[in-house]
Amino acid sequence: MTRWSRREMLGAAALGFAAGAAAQTQKPLDRPVRVGFIGVGSRGTSLLRATLGFPNVVVPAVCDINETALARAVSTVQASGQQRPEAYGRGIDDWKRLVARDDLDAVINAGPWQLHAPMSVATMRAGKYAATEVPAAVSVEQCWDMVNASEETGMPCMMLENVCYFRNVLLVLNMIRKGMFGELTHCEGGYQHDVRGAFLSRGGERGPAGEITWRGQHAARNNGNLYPTHPIGPIGWWLDINRGDRFSYLVSMSSKSRGLNHYARKNFGPEHPGAKRSWALGDVNTTLIRTENGATVTLYHDTVSPRPYDLILRVQGTQGIYSGTLDKFYFEGRSAKVDAWDDPEPYYKEFEHPLWNRLAGEAKSHGHGGADYIELHEFLKAVRNRTQTPIDVYDTAAWSCLYPLSVESVAGRSKAVDIPDFTRGKWRSRKPVEIS
Repeated sequence: MTRWSRREMLGAAALGFAAGAAAQTQKPLDRPVRVGFIGVGSRGTSLLRATLGFPNVVVPAVCDINETALARAVSTVQASGQQRPEAYGRGIDDWKRLVARDDLDAVINAGPWQLHAPMSVATMRAGKYAATEVPAAVSVEQCWDMVNASEETGMPCMMLENVCYFRNVLLVLNMIRKGMFGELTHCEGGYQHDVRGAFLSRGGERGPAGEITWRGQHAARNNGNLYPTHPIGPIGWWLDINRGDRFSYLVSMSSKSRGLNHYARKNFGPEHPGAKRSWALGDVNTTLIRTENGATVTLYHDTVSPRPYDLILRVQGTQGIYSGTLDKFYFEGRSAKVDAWDDPEPYYKEFEHPLWNRLAGEAKSHGHGGADYIELHEFLKAVRNRTQTPIDVYDTAAWSCLYPLSVESVAGRSKAVDIPDFTRGKWRSRKPVEIS
């Protein structure tokens, strides 16, 4: 039996009160939604441009320690027809002044990973909706900090996991809800993406060519699945994690580390520090997860090998299977041929998710196949209506904690590591996420 501390009990009670009070007393905004941005590098700028495309949304403030990025963000806001935003760039902590402003409804942060959670916590404690890039935290303690802040303030925290809004992911979710797959038994996913240039800079805003980046520092120190949320977000929704099931425990194992040394030698020479460094991160990490209800998940992490992008995104049920790598289906008793995959087009015609149907026209002109637009649409809708976000703080914590827990398992010779129940038992009665 899980033992709750007095603080945890008070936190859970506070969330119930705050969420109930918000639903009953807070009215939708009758003015533009006011959003501040922290971190406007390449990713933050992409989110900023997409946000500025929404009607009745204004950006009064932006923050970044990089002068070039900050100036670009200011110009981007002005170019959209809005007033010049206030720029915060005095130092690494200047984001705190932005969060403290009283003219913001929400803050979106896209800075370095280790600052995502502190920024989100401060945002919620300032009475604002928080949205954060992935992963939302780099330690279990940071995950609990976000949960406690949300519970104690009643303010939502949404991790901007755009893969949850990919067209095929929403299609499969809709088909699961309609019973096409039967009972789900196993899912598979992976962040398999050659991003070696994000570890050792190729020049530009990330620093001089060959310089180790903040992301590279994670690879230098930690060995595990450092970027689990892209595959685990869709899988979490498919398996109703935190809403009828929960992640119970994991085991994790990594291969030897060779990819970054090879990359540094090839691009910067054999005497470059990156070519000689002993990188902690193994080239390929495999993490196995078992849920409380007995489903299993296999996650892969491979960011330092020459390879095409592949999230895998396989879902297996008692009645059928989907392979995201192939983008094909097979259903017992429905597929035309035994042991032959079905093309997806007929399933899109029959089961296209209504959210994608409604937003596809506008979304397709934005990043990640339109997913960036849809995730921001859902976040901004929640802010405007003063409702809970579809990816809530429990999802944000449960998906992000796999990074530090996988590192712990690898360091312990692939020992089993328990995954915290961030809902404190509420997963048993919570309803599946509503996406419409």
